[in-house]
Amino acid sequence: MQDKIEIGDQAFLKDGGEEFGSVRGVHKGGIVLHVENGGEFEVPFTAVKAVHYGKVIFHAGKLDERLRQAIGHAHDAEQ
Repeated sequence: MQDKIEIGDQAFLKDGGEEFGSVRGVHKGGIVLHVENGGEFEVPFTAVKAVHYGKVIFHAGKLDERLRQAIGHAHDAEQ
């Protein structure tokens, strides 16, 4: 799966959901994920649910609490 993930892919919690960030890096240990208004986070590949069409879908329950909170505030600046 990691070979399908590319820098710039958009990040989602569900297919068809709202984008909350993008992939900034991919390495053997996981993904560097930039969350809008939240900064960068290291995410293990085990938290990836699916990868397709430039999208990475994550398992919310496999993300750490700090990352989930950042995702919840990703679009605060737009309001």
